[in-house]
Amino acid sequence: MWVGCHPRRIVRRPQPVWRTKTEHARIAVAVARQPPNESDVLSEEELKQLRHNLAHLSTDGVRQFYERAHDECRLVYDRLPTPRMMQTLVQVWKQLWKWRRG
Repeated sequence: MWVGCHPRRIVRRPQPVWRTKTEHARIAVAVARQPPNESDVLSEEELKQLRHNLAHLSTDGVRQFYERAHDECRLVYDRLPTPRMMQTLVQVWKQLWKWRRG
């Protein structure tokens, strides 16, 4: 594993060797996920409609929407948020950030 680069030398660190085969297998299973379905992802038209609706809400309305989206995206035990939930949270955050900057 290459870690850093100095102008005159390359630093190389050895791979960790203290994991057993079963530990590597458990890690691989935990990381592997199914690709999202098309129905789980917001389409470009749905994103455009969401942005439009958020732009016309009051600041308090967007903050409430953000809090609800944030609660839906929390990692609770083994439940992962869907891509649709994450896209919604990101769009609400972007709207709040626009208002903060503008």
